[in-house]
Amino acid sequence: MEGKTLPRYEFSPLGDSGVMVKLGEVIDQQTHEKVILFSEYLQEHPFPGMIESVPGFTTVTVYYDPITLFDPLDDILPYDRTVAILEQMSQQISSTHSKEYRLVEIPVCYGGSFGPDLEVVAKQNGLSIEEVISIHSTTEYLVYMIGFAPGFPYLGGMDERLATPRRSSPRLSIPMGSVGIGGLQTGIYSIESPGGWQIIGRTPLRLFQAGESSPSLLCAGDKVRFRPISEREYDNGEKV
Repeated sequence: MEGKTLPRYEFSPLGDSGVMVKLGEVIDQQTHEKVILFSEYLQEHPFPGMIESVPGFTTVTVYYDPITLFDPLDDILPYDRTVAILEQMSQQISSTHSKEYRLVEIPVCYGGSFGPDLEVVAKQNGLSIEEVISIHSTTEYLVYMIGFAPGFPYLGGMDERLATPRRSSPRLSIPMGSVGIGGLQTGIYSIESPGGWQIIGRTPLRLFQAGESSPSLLCAGDKVRFRPISEREYDNGEKV
């Protein structure tokens, strides 16, 4: 990839004030790096009328103000003008950029009342509880995107030995900070909400605080590692 520029991408409308830029076909680290690179470039070089950019698994959605981008002196629609700007930007992004990841350590109290499904995951995969905790906490995860709920991280890289189907009957309320497994994914419930993932532990950290300038603890492009802690450490509000 060195010395090349990013290729042209597929653009499509999202309502009357959004453009979805498709950067790849599969969810993998190579596509993810393109997504983060494009999103970061937009953050550093916002154009007049741009509201925000939202990275996804394989896309970056750019929201804009149609009024700002409307020019009564020509017949160019705000959407077409935005796509032209984004196409031009895509040619300015060098793929020689090397992404530097921020590693965030998340303390987790596994099992007991904090992880009622830990034994389910162990039995499903023919492992001991200790093996589940060891495998889950010695893996480094990549935050592909934030979604589902404010601050909820979609983590990639979970060991397939821990893969466990979601619960047949979702819980109506899962405590904030709960760490769960759903299929081949693991994640952290950033707020109290319904959910069907198998809950194996809980962190005392708050992943989302609305009043903060950066309300989400994690961002797309971060890396995460879980660290087992005791109930006493949890009660003391163990921090990174």
